[in-house]
Amino acid sequence: MRRMSDVLSPHGQSRRSLIMAGAAAMTAWASRAPALVIRDVGGVDPFTLGVASGDPWSDSVVLWTRLAPQPLELDGLGGMPARDVDVRWELAADDRFTRIIHKGQATASPAAAHAVHVEVGGLSPGREYHYRFEAMGHRSRTGRTRTAPARGEQTSARFGIVSCSRYETGYFTAYAHLAAERPDLVLHLGDYIYETAGNPATLVARPFDQAEIITLADYRRRYAQYRLDPDLQALHAIAPFAVVFDDHEVDNNWAGDIPEDKQTRQQFLERRAAAFKAHHEVMPMRRAAAPSGSSSRLYRELAWGGLANLYMLDTRQFRDDQPCGDGNRVDCAERLIATRTMLGATQEQWLRSRAARSTARWDVLGQQVFFGDLWRPLADGRLALPMDSWNGYVAARQRVIDMFTDRPRNFVVLTGDVHRHYAGTLHAGAPDRAPVGVEFVATSITSGGDGSDNAEQIDPILRANPNLRFTCDRRGYLVSDVTPQAWTTHYRVVPFVTRPGAGVETRRSYVMEAGAPGLSQTG
Repeated sequence: MRRMSDVLSPHGQSRRSLIMAGAAAMTAWASRAPALVIRDVGGVDPFTLGVASGDPWSDSVVLWTRLAPQPLELDGLGGMPARDVDVRWELAADDRFTRIIHKGQATASPAAAHAVHVEVGGLSPGREYHYRFEAMGHRSRTGRTRTAPARGEQTSARFGIVSCSRYETGYFTAYAHLAAERPDLVLHLGDYIYETAGNPATLVARPFDQAEIITLADYRRRYAQYRLDPDLQALHAIAPFAVVFDDHEVDNNWAGDIPEDKQTRQQFLERRAAAFKAHHEVMPMRRAAAPSGSSSRLYRELAWGGLANLYMLDTRQFRDDQPCGDGNRVDCAERLIATRTMLGATQEQWLRSRAARSTARWDVLGQQVFFGDLWRPLADGRLALPMDSWNGYVAARQRVIDMFTDRPRNFVVLTGDVHRHYAGTLHAGAPDRAPVGVEFVATSITSGGDGSDNAEQIDPILRANPNLRFTCDRRGYLVSDVTPQAWTTHYRVVPFVTRPGAGVETRRSYVMEAGAPGLSQTG
């Protein structure tokens, strides 16, 4: 297979190829908390990778940490002894831990790189909680999380949407700015890490291990390197995450059991198993999502009360190979074959059944690759479509659209992957037909470097794609403010990532009114 504005605060490519104050405040919460009596037995703090929470339900949430006093050790085990370690945890209604709701003890084992996933149940819906861990004579920082609203409750929500953070190409300043906005939930849509070797041409921001990762130890160390970043730690500590992987958590542009690199199928499946295991170890996900060898059940539904059903998809593991050798193609009949699949039969049927029974105000896909049309102008004046996206799986895309247009719906697709902001409408057929939904595409956190505001690059894309309303080649993230009446998405951008201290601004805002598929600019 061949691969080819509103200023919120100051803060002191090939497609594949503040909250320091908040952090200080969290440290202060932990330091003044009265509950756990800590006896330091010496040694390095094992909580170097911070804390996290995720996959919130109305009565439950996952709490995460990993013990790693020396997180970049070559064996991938973080400097921990080869034995089980007890980890105590507390969850409280207040940041001073004067009202502890639940507490317990978990076991951190070498088999899981001493990662801990605690699924805390018996919680109240729509509530904010605070949590922390203690092990080896040390206490972690305090994290903030929240549960989803009660089933059927029509409330409001603030979602953060992020993707594509490449360590060596920039500072994760955008994560810090999103943390300052205190979202209810962060959706990470993939490329949380990059498996690739460092390219000297792109090593413009900070030092990086230049080897491509293959083994379980490799993947564990790469995740640890990313998780040491203070801005990423701050975001994880301020809000729960819902995470899906894309390609770079395993291998560039992989499809099903087909790698990009020259590997046998068995070699790739062994690599995929290592990547899946390391991914689950480091993410605040439920036990049901834990991989079995080279297979993983990533796709799942998160209900945000009666406001939104979030369908977190896997567009890598079960797809057919990219048509016509991948890349951007002017003419590719293979992409139109009716039997081609992006989701695989089982996941597609799961999505169909969930869509059929949904009564939420908003039906939302949290997924990885571009969903709507994306014609790319070539140097010779012709237009080409990216085969790695849903444009290479046209019939599969139409089947998904049909699931959410069988009756009046409010259909929203959230996307990452392409390292640019986009806002567009979705259509059942030609773009001159009435829209049936909208797509909000988040740019990268750092991938692609600083980016630019070059109109000579942007204008041809908008002219070639009447379904698109906006694009921007800067780094940043999305914030979606959602009510029963409207879904409003703000396109945040930072002016640079190749050095620290960037501010953030709102480049554009778009709204979809409930019951009226389409986009209106509001800012």
